[in-house]
Amino acid sequence: MNAEGFKTVQEFAEENGITARRVRDFCAEGRIPGAVRQDSTWLIPADAARPEDGRKVRKARAPSGGAARRPFAGVPRQQEANRNMMAYCPEIKVVDASLRDGGLCNNFRFTDEFVKALYETNIAAGIDCMEFGYKASKKMFNPDEFGKWKFCDEDALRAIVGDNPSPMKIAVMADAGRTEPEDILPKSESVVDLVRVACYIHQIPTALKMIDDAKAKGYQVSCNLMAVSQVRTEDLDAALKMMAQSAADIVYIVDSYGNYYPEQMAALACKYVEVIGAAGKEVGIHAHNNQQLAFANTIECCRWGVNYLDATVNGLGRGAGNCFSELLLGFLKNPKYDFLPLLHFVQNRILPLRAGGTLWGYDAPYMLTGLLNSHPRSAIRFLREGRTDYARYFQELNDGE
Repeated sequence: MNAEGFKTVQEFAEENGITARRVRDFCAEGRIPGAVRQDSTWLIPADAARPEDGRKVRKARAPSGGAARRPFAGVPRQQEANRNMMAYCPEIKVVDASLRDGGLCNNFRFTDEFVKALYETNIAAGIDCMEFGYKASKKMFNPDEFGKWKFCDEDALRAIVGDNPSPMKIAVMADAGRTEPEDILPKSESVVDLVRVACYIHQIPTALKMIDDAKAKGYQVSCNLMAVSQVRTEDLDAALKMMAQSAADIVYIVDSYGNYYPEQMAALACKYVEVIGAAGKEVGIHAHNNQQLAFANTIECCRWGVNYLDATVNGLGRGAGNCFSELLLGFLKNPKYDFLPLLHFVQNRILPLRAGGTLWGYDAPYMLTGLLNSHPRSAIRFLREGRTDYARYFQELNDGE
């Protein structure tokens, strides 16, 4: 006991024959009544009972009216019938996030040559949308400390794409609280098509204002709700209702810490599609690869009606990286996609990028933070320090809980 009337995560786990990781998941999901978070750990009431595990894909169940619930509420029935993992689904859109997520590895210091080559590669591969980077406020971030794709000025974008005569859409990300309204030009003055507003659960009011602003300026808009694996179930339910009523066109599931398994993603995808899809909006997935499950989780969400699929070339992205574009295009049964241009880009651009010192991708420390549902910043620091004492690092993470 570390507080009167409460148990530690480890004590609860040992008494109930489950792992500490599952206990933390139960607490984060609000499934242990009375559990409270104190600093970086959870305190569990001494008389708390073990909840049902629940790690199964939820089957269709009958609502009060007696009719069986459709697994893809809000999705056309023809799409529902065809979403069998081996079918051609023209409504699926692949979004390349290589520059934005990859920019977190090198402070967005990509050369124009690299960015132009990626733009042309994505067009050749049939990618539906390419995210160039952030629309960060220069009042908050010093341009001397970052490359141009931290800010995505209009001149920088047009230097690469011109008026973008291709069918591929252009996207930028705007973090809640880190982008000023004046950073987003009216659509009539910009080559950008999609503004992706990213926020944590406590930032939703700020995000809603940003979504309204971008929508009023003429953009397609998404809301990317981050770190959802640490959001309590009742808070997520409330947030989804707010998003369903918002001006957002797309709402993203974001597994920021690479914590989820496919069966958990299936249940989450059904929840999002039921609420967001019923409001006539699309659902997207942005998966991180801490447990080498980004691809598996992405296609599992796709199976349950999620249409916007984020990926990056060779998994390029902060820490463990993301779903590999070449894996995803090789899987999707859509004749417009061609992963061969991506292989050429990996060979000619990604390998030199790695050789130059830009690092990302699966490693044991990222696996550990994924297991423990925690931010990868400590794993990034671990690797930068050249440490290899994985067992000790795991103990440090547990001690921090």
